[in-house]
Amino acid sequence: MTDAAASARRTALVLRHDSTIGLGNLGPTLEAHGYEVVTVDAPVSDVSAIDPLAADLVVVLGGEEGAYETERFPYLADELSLLRSRIDAEAPVFGVCLGAQMLAAALGARVYRGERTEVGWLEVTPTSAGERSPVRHFAGVPTVQWHGDTFDLPRGVERLASSEQYENQAFRRGDWLLAVQFHPEVTAEIHEDWLRAWGDELHEHGSSPSQLRAERVHLGPRAEAASAALLGEYLEGLESRRAAA
Repeated sequence: MTDAAASARRTALVLRHDSTIGLGNLGPTLEAHGYEVVTVDAPVSDVSAIDPLAADLVVVLGGEEGAYETERFPYLADELSLLRSRIDAEAPVFGVCLGAQMLAAALGARVYRGERTEVGWLEVTPTSAGERSPVRHFAGVPTVQWHGDTFDLPRGVERLASSEQYENQAFRRGDWLLAVQFHPEVTAEIHEDWLRAWGDELHEHGSSPSQLRAERVHLGPRAEAASAALLGEYLEGLESRRAAA
């Protein structure tokens, strides 16, 4: 158990949009750092009733929704309100894929349909700022991408990584807000769930379930290690911030 876990346990509120797009290998890292994980299924919960500042950390996961589809999915509007409250208070928040897009929208940036779907085991390249951030652990480490939406970089943040297809792959504000477009949470089980659910669409993007399965065998363990290092470093930064405060 880490020093953080030895202290009073903290709460991580996880906003989930689909049961197949879960916390995955991020969960053990949160627990190892002393967090009690509370998962809220946003589509069937009253997100507006959640105290936006009650949790020590909010984690916003992926989903098929678009951050701009608030009329179609009203709970997204409630999530945006929650995220804006946390941003105003500089309260820790971590976003993955749709979660990153939601954070971009909450910060006032445009989120929109990209020119193509980015899918597969692909690399992201850290920027100079990214090389000094938790995202550095994914330098040279292919990770799962599966998204068609993208976003403009919000004002007042640092771009941390880019890919060949999309410039904005990760960003942060201070040491308390971190957002990644890629999927560090993917485990073998999640990977297989996604191939069963959406594998039929891979052919139109020049890939196939068999190709991704083969890539996962030799790329998955390294990506999971990078995931634990990324989230662990971010959480340690939050502890240092609390101690300084």
